[in-house]
Order: sequence, then structure tokens, then C-alpha cells
Amino acid sequence: MTTAAAPDLKQRLAPLLAPPREPVLVDIPELSFLTVDGQGPPTGDAGAPPSEFQLAIGALYSVLYTAKFGLKRIGVMVPVLPLEALWFSAGGATFDMTSPPGGWSWRALIAISDGVTPDVVERTVTEIRARRGITPALDRLRHERWCEGRSAQVMHVGPYSAEAPTMRSTSATRAGPRPRSSGPSSGSR
Repeated sequence: MTTAAAPDLKQRLAPLLAPPREPVLVDIPELSFLTVDGQGPPTGDAGAPPSEFQLAIGALYSVLYTAKFGLKRIGVMVPVLPLEALWFSAGGATFDMTSPPGGWSWRALIAISDGVTPDVVERTVTEIRARRGITPALDRLRHERWCEGRSAQVMHVGPYSAEAPTMRSTSATRAGPRPRSSGPSSGSR
């Protein structure tokens, strides 16, 4: 079986996939994503059930890998790109990392190649539901085209609990050429 030469999304996005540790402004093109929106902290307490965010990540990867291997059987290669997370405050308020994490809103997302169409996602979700049943995160998963545009990008290394200085540095960078203090704030760009 020969495999179709899908546009190499990883290669095309390479400059965006290895952000520096100091914030820079980048232009993010319009892309297709698997996304799940939710609210709450990124992690749960020790010994507690997984957080809503952790369950969303599980749903994203379940759908992506099931689609990837299904498409591979018909000769379509699908790259797996890094997980991203956008953090924001509900109602358009300025995002404040010092506020209680239970009130944080987020969007977990993974960029996908054009071979992962809305129909492929729908069939894949149906297949996973047949095996595992219905889960809230899977019910909220969707295929979305989105153009983030001009964004501040930085690599945070360390635990979520130590991310506040990194987020402040991206906010300061964004405030220069294009202020954007409310709405989704990328936590992994």
C-alpha cells in the first residue's frame, strides 16, 4: 500500500513548534483543531479523580490517535502535533493566574492536518463512544477552524503552579503592538 503525500503540517509549522523561553510575537495561520472547552484547574488534588482538563486531554488524544490509525489504513498519514491550552476568564474579564483555579476557563486543543475532516472526527467519536460509552469531555470535543493571528509565544518549563511569571511576560509582550487582555490566552505557545 502506498501512502498519500499529505502536506507535512509539522514541517510547515516548525517555527511555531519550538518556542523560545522568552516571549516573542508570532503570526499563527488559520488551522484546523480538535478542541474541548471547559473550566477549572489544570490538575486535581493528589488522590482525587482526574480534573476536567485532564479528561479533556484524554478525549483529544483518543480521537486523534483513533483517527490517525484509521486514516493510515487507507494511506493517509496524519502527524500528531503538540497539545496546546488557552486560558481565560469567563465573561471577558482580564485573566488573573492568582485567582482561584476553579474559576479559570480553558480551551485544550491540538492542531490537525486537513485529512482529519469534520466527518472523520464525527465517525471517530462515534467509534470511541461505542467502545467506551459517553463521556462529558468527548461530548464537548469538536473540529474547528480557527485563526489565532498575532500572538505572544513562549515555552514554559515547569509545573503549572510556577507558570505565573511566564504568563505575565507574554501579557507584557502582547500589550505592546496589539493589546489583548481578555479572551483566550495561550498557555503553551
